[in-house]
Amino acid sequence: MSLPPFITQSVTPGRLPVEYQHVTGTRSYGIPSGRCRSSSSRGRIILTLISTTKRRGERRAVVSAVSVQQGEEEQVQEEQQEQQQEPFTKERFEAFLLRMQESICTTAAEADGSGKAFCEDRWQRSEDPSSGYGITRVLEGGNLLEKAAANVSIVRGQLSEARAKAGVINDSYLFALFCSTFSQSENVLGGVCTKQAMTGRGRAVESGTNYFAGALSLVFHTRHPFVPTFRSDIRYFEVEGGGGWFGGGADLTPSYLFEEDAKFFHGYYKAVCDRYDPVLYEQSKAACDAYFYIPARREHRGIGGIFFDDLENFQQQEDSGLEACRSMVFSFVKDVAEGFMPSFLPIAERRRCMAYGEREREWQLLRRGRYLEFNLLYDRGVKFGLDGGRFESIMVSAPPLIAWRYNVVPELNSLEAELLEVLKTPRHWTSY
Repeated sequence: MSLPPFITQSVTPGRLPVEYQHVTGTRSYGIPSGRCRSSSSRGRIILTLISTTKRRGERRAVVSAVSVQQGEEEQVQEEQQEQQQEPFTKERFEAFLLRMQESICTTAAEADGSGKAFCEDRWQRSEDPSSGYGITRVLEGGNLLEKAAANVSIVRGQLSEARAKAGVINDSYLFALFCSTFSQSENVLGGVCTKQAMTGRGRAVESGTNYFAGALSLVFHTRHPFVPTFRSDIRYFEVEGGGGWFGGGADLTPSYLFEEDAKFFHGYYKAVCDRYDPVLYEQSKAACDAYFYIPARREHRGIGGIFFDDLENFQQQEDSGLEACRSMVFSFVKDVAEGFMPSFLPIAERRRCMAYGEREREWQLLRRGRYLEFNLLYDRGVKFGLDGGRFESIMVSAPPLIAWRYNVVPELNSLEAELLEVLKTPRHWTSY
């Protein structure tokens, strides 16, 4: 049974509780980490439980562990609390993205178990290094992960006259800009495409206004048909003198429905959202269901999760001041990102050893075809970026193998038909 994430407790080395006896990794998600050692009786270890899984009958825990000497425990705990409450800055956000990318790639590679590592492709937005950069990391042909990508993009610049004349800037603009991996093409960033990208609430801007944009995105396409595809991201966009706002989310696209997994995944992010705003989860789930929809098929791409745009504050904090609101939203965004692996890996561990055959694999490839249909036909970031964007970074989210067959209709009452029923009519998984 998975336990709530980020339960911190202090234990003496050599006296680990039973649930920590089979620790196979001590990767933290944005928190300093160290390996658990029981050979010394001096000092203490602060463990932060990320998740627990059961594999081959053995109970395992994935934790963050910080080894400290006697008398240092309170200091370490205070430092962790300060990190959780630290005021927001663009520099801290950028540093957080890079730490998370490294941590996630290390953890994902270890969970994959093939011995393969994520390759790394660094690129500059222009000849001016201050204008921004990107880091695309990819693992292909693994045991668990048939194809996995983790991208970081950082951009700094000035809004062109064409973009400023479009009149408003908001997170929809950032989302499209980010998903195109911050193209170097001024055509992509020009006024026409900006107008197409900017929907909903916006802000007036002037030509020459400085802006900052940063984002981390993940797409994990799994080899096993019973392990769902996982997509997630966090992002931030700031216009000088005009404030800043966050976006992000996490969602699952399964080929076969396991209600236990859906409840776990949605329950995980509901718990994260509820710590900040009682209506945040329902709003974010509804936004996720609305966005990841394939109108031509009249079905949703997956079982959803959370998706948030243009987030500046929470309802109960509207009068708390700009800096306090931004820092609190940053804390929420960090919790979301630090939950990417804890929300996905327990599901993967439950399903990766289940037997399957050619029928299940073929259905998985057909469902990947739907995934690519959504990306190419409806995803605003991909459509935005294909007009001059960095093509390899845009298409890195595509599945490694797909299939299309004419007029596929699942057998009545089959597992495949059960999935389609849920994709046509999304459920409220946390209400069960």
